[in-house]
Amino acid sequence: MKNWNYDFTVPDQKKVRMIVYTDCKNEADDQFALAHHLMTPKFLVKGIVAGHFNGNPQEWGEGHTAEASYSEVHKVLKLMDVEDQFKVYKGSEYPLTDSTEYQPSDACDFIIEEALKDDPHPLYIACQGAITDLASAILKEPKICSRMTAIWIGGGQYPEGEKEFNLEMDIKAANVVMRSKMPLWQIPMNVYKQMAVTLAELQMHVKPCGEIGNYLFTQMVEFNTKAADFPWPHGEIWGLGDSPTVGVLLQESQKRDVYDVIPAPVFKEDESYDFSEKNRDIRVYKQVDARMILNDFYAKLYLNYHQ
Repeated sequence: MKNWNYDFTVPDQKKVRMIVYTDCKNEADDQFALAHHLMTPKFLVKGIVAGHFNGNPQEWGEGHTAEASYSEVHKVLKLMDVEDQFKVYKGSEYPLTDSTEYQPSDACDFIIEEALKDDPHPLYIACQGAITDLASAILKEPKICSRMTAIWIGGGQYPEGEKEFNLEMDIKAANVVMRSKMPLWQIPMNVYKQMAVTLAELQMHVKPCGEIGNYLFTQMVEFNTKAADFPWPHGEIWGLGDSPTVGVLLQESQKRDVYDVIPAPVFKEDESYDFSEKNRDIRVYKQVDARMILNDFYAKLYLNYHQ
């Protein structure tokens, strides 16, 4: 059992249960967010869901991307020396085919099981990718909606909306969640892109921090080269766009000027927003505290893994 090297404790009544939901091999920032979640003592991480990115399968091929994420999660856990401390659940390999039928998976069943537990710690699910398995869990057992809160990195800028990767992977699933009764904190693309970093910054703060730090930096540099012929990434900068799922739970709960509360829209096929339905209100973030999130990650990585 790895002990985190902190000279402080988090009071039990301030802790929350967490499910980390990640398409961890799609590109190179998911691994950073996963590591950050695991190093954060406020979070009681109950399990990790390995999600698909079937709309962009790359070398793994269609129907094999959740397995790629599953393997990558295990790799990160091993490099962090915590492989025996966290359970990993494989999600569906495919998006929803119908907005009324769930895709069976171990991840779907785990989400339901954890949500229905009697536990005084509130439950959050940090969704960093397509939300197929969360939508499936809602369709299979709607009672979970009153027992957990979803945080989703996804969707385009308000009010128009736009093409956005996580949404594009499963628009039907996104609409299931939008139409549900589950509390939802949405972090759209213009907001998660506030998490800009440079490769030099990561070389300085991340690479020297043990096997996991070296891997996080190296795999990002390798992906940066692999994707050189595409418009994104930009050559020397990156975005740790999944890490706000940590930050929004760390920051001041009274700081309400950073988000709007609006009736949940749904998504049209072109990924624009449709406000014609009368769904429950959701929280939509307008900004995140990138300084706090990045410095917290660098500090935790240094304290626990610097050699």
